Amino acid sequence: MTAGAWALFLAVFLACAVEAVEATTIVLAAGTARDWRSAATGTGAALAVLAVIVAVAGPAVSAIPLHGLRLVIGALLLVFGLQWLRKAILRASGHKALHDEDKLYAEHLAQAAAAQASGRTALVPDWYGFTLAFKGVVLEGLEVVFIVLTFGSNARDIPVAAIAAGVAVVLVAGAGVAVRAPLARVPENTLKFIVGIMLTSFGLLWGAEGAGARWPGSDAALLVLIPAVAAGAIGLTAALRRSRAAAAGPAVTRQPAA
Repeated sequence: MTAGAWALFLAVFLACAVEAVEATTIVLAAGTARDWRSAATGTGAALAVLAVIVAVAGPAVSAIPLHGLRLVIGALLLVFGLQWLRKAILRASGHKALHDEDKLYAEHLAQAAAAQASGRTALVPDWYGFTLAFKGVVLEGLEVVFIVLTFGSNARDIPVAAIAAGVAVVLVAGAGVAVRAPLARVPENTLKFIVGIMLTSFGLLWGAEGAGARWPGSDAALLVLIPAVAAGAIGLTAALRRSRAAAAGPAVTRQPAA
């Protein structure tokens, strides 16, 4: 593959890996608390639905003229990336609780275990487990579809984007099934920080190009945009940490001595 294709593969792979971790946590809870066969069937049905969406929407999105496509995709990626980056900055600075896969897994597990027994068929022994897995994979998978279509369509290479997403999903899901436990050791918050930076940078690049601007060096401008966005995000994280520490300091000194 070319350098551009590898960059596309890496961006899509990282973004989809984050979503795959969250979907895997839900499927593991459904399988552990309810029924593995139903959870697997629900997962398969959800993946089939997502594949149809990509197959139908991919050619339609690719038919849009490149300038119009880049303007729309750039704006969407900018909004999407800034949302991820905002949450990552708040978590890294201590203003928002870190994403805890163990805690989420325990919550899903408790809810699934407490649910009443549902209908049983030969294909789906437990409809609650099927529905829980199906819903979780579809909801997280729609973000994967968005990433595949936006990156793949703009690069005019949806197959590479789809392969990257597939590899990320298979690797994460395979690891989750192998250990039968949530992937709490995966540095998901760090991944979200990195992906937020990448989505924001690509959004700036493509949105400006779609509006008629010309970046020096074209796509090579990412070599400046990505470090610039990263530096801004890291600087904002440090500033928020200092403000949080300053706000907590006086509160501590006002506490009466024991």
